[in-house]
Amino acid sequence: MMPRYDVGSAVSLQRVPLQAPPRRKGRTMSPMINKKLGNDPMELSGGQSANSTITSVNSISSLLKEKLQLSIPQALRSSKKRQNADYRLRAFVGILFLCVVFLVGFAHIYYTQHVLQRAYFDKFSFNKNKRVMHVYSSTGTEVIAARLGEGIPAETGVFPCLSHHQKQDSVCLEWLQQARLYLAHTKHTDMHCYHVTWQSLSPHYNPKDCFDWSQKRGHWYGGGQVQNMPYPLERGRLDLSPFITGDITKHPFGNVLKRYFLNSKGATVLVDPETPLYVSINANKSNNFCMQAKYDVFAYINHLTPLPQLNYTICATDNMKNLHSSMAEKSLWDGLKPDELNAVHSLLSEPVWQISPTSEAAVYNYTDNVIALGFLRQGHVLLSEEWQPSPGDFVLDEERFPSMEETINIIHRRGFRIVFSIQPFISTESINFRDAVANRLLISERGSDPRIPALARYKQSNSVGVLDITNNKTLPWLQSKLERLIMKYHVDSFYLDLGTAQDMPHYYKCEQPLTNPDHYKTIFTKSILGSVPVMGVSGAISRPRPPVFVSLPPFSSSWKAIKTVIPTVLTYGMIGYPFIMPGAVGGDVALPMSDNNPDNDFEVNLPDKELYIRWLQLSTFLPVIRFTHLPSKYSDESVLEIAKTLTTLRQKTVTPLLKKYAKEILDTGLPIIRPLWMLDPADPACHVVVDEFSVGEELIVAPVLYSGSRQREVYLPAGVWKDGIDGSLRKGSRWIHNYRVAEDKVAYFVKMPDNTRF
Repeated sequence: MMPRYDVGSAVSLQRVPLQAPPRRKGRTMSPMINKKLGNDPMELSGGQSANSTITSVNSISSLLKEKLQLSIPQALRSSKKRQNADYRLRAFVGILFLCVVFLVGFAHIYYTQHVLQRAYFDKFSFNKNKRVMHVYSSTGTEVIAARLGEGIPAETGVFPCLSHHQKQDSVCLEWLQQARLYLAHTKHTDMHCYHVTWQSLSPHYNPKDCFDWSQKRGHWYGGGQVQNMPYPLERGRLDLSPFITGDITKHPFGNVLKRYFLNSKGATVLVDPETPLYVSINANKSNNFCMQAKYDVFAYINHLTPLPQLNYTICATDNMKNLHSSMAEKSLWDGLKPDELNAVHSLLSEPVWQISPTSEAAVYNYTDNVIALGFLRQGHVLLSEEWQPSPGDFVLDEERFPSMEETINIIHRRGFRIVFSIQPFISTESINFRDAVANRLLISERGSDPRIPALARYKQSNSVGVLDITNNKTLPWLQSKLERLIMKYHVDSFYLDLGTAQDMPHYYKCEQPLTNPDHYKTIFTKSILGSVPVMGVSGAISRPRPPVFVSLPPFSSSWKAIKTVIPTVLTYGMIGYPFIMPGAVGGDVALPMSDNNPDNDFEVNLPDKELYIRWLQLSTFLPVIRFTHLPSKYSDESVLEIAKTLTTLRQKTVTPLLKKYAKEILDTGLPIIRPLWMLDPADPACHVVVDEFSVGEELIVAPVLYSGSRQREVYLPAGVWKDGIDGSLRKGSRWIHNYRVAEDKVAYFVKMPDNTRF
């Protein structure tokens, strides 16, 4: 039962004053806090003690403390949020600023690198400020990237040419007091060509352009024989050198050159023949192919303009084979007589027997040994220059060849043809030297009396003069001597051993100036061809008219040398020399670096037997097979059996193909011996195969080129191929790994019809 309170008592209690404890500083609570806590002091009973009051105040203090502990971190957190928001805003503004800077920079770069480049020709861009050129295919693929005008100071200003320097249909730009550039464009069927001409304006500046030959730019071919014969060309290295022929063992380039370079992406570079051309490949640890026009005191001492000009043409399309076909020289039939065509076929089907004629008996016995073999055809007996007492005599040495007329008649009756090697070099010991000097038939010394001939060295002759073929009196003089040989000895044809540009006297001066010492070979060959029959030439910079075959350079008798035969053959064929004459089977043992002749002893030594066999297998499929050493010289029946088998293979399989494609190339200008990329230009594997080749498009050859090897890797292009060793069918576009090839075998594959199934 709840207690009952008296109302009066309650009223009296309210009137009793509240006994509050002494106040402490800092402890006073505001009425508002009391009100919030519900502790109004007027509602407290008079009977409550001071302890209760203190407890209530402490409780209020504790509660207030808790409130403060909760509210202060919240305030701090709010402050941090405001700071974070400020940081975010600043970061956003910074990023926005960087974006603006990037966009402005990108716009500037895009403008300078692209917009300015598009101001010229279709599929061609050029930045005149950076002098960077790009050429594109019809699909927009970049095929050429080059830096033009290397060496022009960066601060040199570029301006449009003055009106009197302009040329019709050309863009003309001038870098003040440095060089003037002309750019022109011509459009052919599915092909764009761009013509670049630099004119130097200062004797201190030689125009120089460098092409990017890095891996992503495709592969490059052409030019001619280069030191170590890299294939493709971008794998080589060559310091800046004059682009003239020489002895590859001593000089940067070999005996055959052409200013033509082809890229696997579908572009060609063709340099004008009058440009004083210097070339470098990957020089100074770069990936550049550089061309420079520069005069010098030997190769380009004679010039048509006071300052050098660099003049070349770039052509581009989508297919490298089609492009190369369109660039090849056509219509080789022009002026070809039936007997000249027969001469071509005879070289393709009959061997060349290269003899060093030490005596008449040596020549007679050599042909006798060929007949004794029984399986080799007679062919051409090629007598090297030793048939003369001294170079330039143009008469047989009667002491060593007392009855050569009769011997040559016997050789003819046996079915051989006789060929004499001749040179334009006249030894100072020759019976004709005095006469040549008196009639001023020799190249003279520049800066001296024109009656004084310029002397040089050639092969074993330490002092020779050189016939000046530009002199109108020289050709009739030489022609009369050659006709006398033909009449007396019934010589069938001549082989022109013309040497190289490096064999010319250093200070040479012809009656009619030559802008390039290699032009001498071209003039000499053309002059002789009109007067006497010619079978071959030792070097060239322009293709001689058929039936003249161009020789490969001599190769040392070594395994290292045999590896360079195929890339040399492929390069010569690609740059426009389809009729080539390889060197002797087994190599030339008298050359330095021969495996069995390290001391360069000129006594006749046989090549290593295995090397001879592998070289014979390779030569079986080349246009001309040339012998110095007969297989019967080896006291080994197996060598004779291999030679006999290979002779049958050549006569039944190879020779018909050679004749077929010889007829075709007279129309197309394409080579007989072709790189694999000509069979499938879209297959990247075909671009880099260096130790295989095809005869036309029907037969692929993969010879063994390493000592002791009995297997090799073989790549076959697209199609179905019949194995020449075991007759099996193999599908193309793939590698054959560890393909077994015995010493008496050579790997070759015959193309089957496209509908062949197996």
